[in-house]
Amino acid sequence: MKNSLIALALLAAAPFAASAAEGLSYNYAQADYVKTDADAGKADGWGVKGSYEFIPHFHAFGEYNQQKADITDAKTDQWRVGLGYNREIGNSTDFVGRVAYNKYDPKHGLDFNGYSAEAGIRTAFGAHAEVYAMAGYEDYSKKHGINPEGQLYGRLGGQVKLNQNWGINGDLKMDRDGNKEWSVGPRFSW
Repeated sequence: MKNSLIALALLAAAPFAASAAEGLSYNYAQADYVKTDADAGKADGWGVKGSYEFIPHFHAFGEYNQQKADITDAKTDQWRVGLGYNREIGNSTDFVGRVAYNKYDPKHGLDFNGYSAEAGIRTAFGAHAEVYAMAGYEDYSKKHGINPEGQLYGRLGGQVKLNQNWGINGDLKMDRDGNKEWSVGPRFSW
């Protein structure tokens, strides 16, 4: 009887035993150089990102960047905080879905609140590399008579892992209008 209860408990816990595919971590802190090439102009600056898996299959994440326009020197702050879900779909591949609250503040009287949702896959290639591909949608609320149009986007990225904890991460976000934002920087994972 006792052995049956132990076996039943182990079977019930099995779906929660592995929260991420082999070689993938959802616990990290990262610093970035960020550059935007958009219809409105070009800008660059710095950013930070972080993620923490608080229970199996679920992580909280946050991102912040500040960029300065090349021509006008105007600064823009962008940030988002959200929740993510990851599920192993292969030995080293996860399905990832994320939703977030977004803020876009160009620092000249108008700031916009919105949301984003994205889904895709993340795959590790051994102990030294990983890649991800996401499709997403973001939208911002109407403010002061200005109604930003919702935007579909794609996100591609990867990481070269220098050791178990340190790596160099790169990310490219592109929308259907041809606007691009990319970032690159060191990542500490645990």
